[in-house]
Amino acid sequence: MTPIYALTGVQHCYGGRCVVDVPALEVRPGEILGVVGPSGAGKSTLLRLLNFLEAPTRGRIAYRGGEAGPEAPLALRREVVTVFQRPVLLGRSVMGNVRVGQRIRGAAAEGEAEAWLDRLGLGGLARAHARTLSAGEAQRVALARALLVKPAVLLLDEPTGNLDPYNTGLIEEIVRAENAERGTTVVLVTHDVFQARRLAQRAGLMVGGRIVELAGASAFFTSPQQPETAAFLNGELVGSAVPSETVPARRKPHWGRRRA
Repeated sequence: MTPIYALTGVQHCYGGRCVVDVPALEVRPGEILGVVGPSGAGKSTLLRLLNFLEAPTRGRIAYRGGEAGPEAPLALRREVVTVFQRPVLLGRSVMGNVRVGQRIRGAAAEGEAEAWLDRLGLGGLARAHARTLSAGEAQRVALARALLVKPAVLLLDEPTGNLDPYNTGLIEEIVRAENAERGTTVVLVTHDVFQARRLAQRAGLMVGGRIVELAGASAFFTSPQQPETAAFLNGELVGSAVPSETVPARRKPHWGRRRA
């Protein structure tokens, strides 16, 4: 199977320190790939690279066989959408935020935005201003915005970090359905091994910017081959060796302007 992403010799550095160092990684079309690891492991930076927001410092990222990065064709960049842990919402209503990408692309369909808000338990907030939302509501608005444009690839950065158990289960059900029914490729990064085990078909551990183990989900969670993986799954502290995943303010992604 031809991979949808192929990373070769990829390093990404800030201030001379590499926060991602991945010699090789493939993402298969139509799979849910879970990437777990401690805070500061480089997981969020990896998603920014996969979302074409930045080009790697070294190495190559191929998407559908072609060069990936900020200069990739707009049509390809529009296939990939990220839901960030702390999403950026525009200074407008919930509905205005959900429909912004759809309107720019000229693909508005009557009732779809309302249906996604209802499905995510946000129907009563359609006219509410984004600044009045809780962190969990903002995450669900960002997910509705992403799913409305029917992406080929959905990148999820701690997508339920601010949610209660009920809404966590709801989001996981929706992710499974999009993967099964539409064949959406999903890359999920999280420190929650239980969520990764529930959702992922393959799983990998990222520590210090490196993928130290990658395997089918069953083998990964039940019989890990690397001591770091066993330690992380047992709840033991694993050092990240990465100083910070924080990007300078000028480089923070803005979905509404950059990704629409």
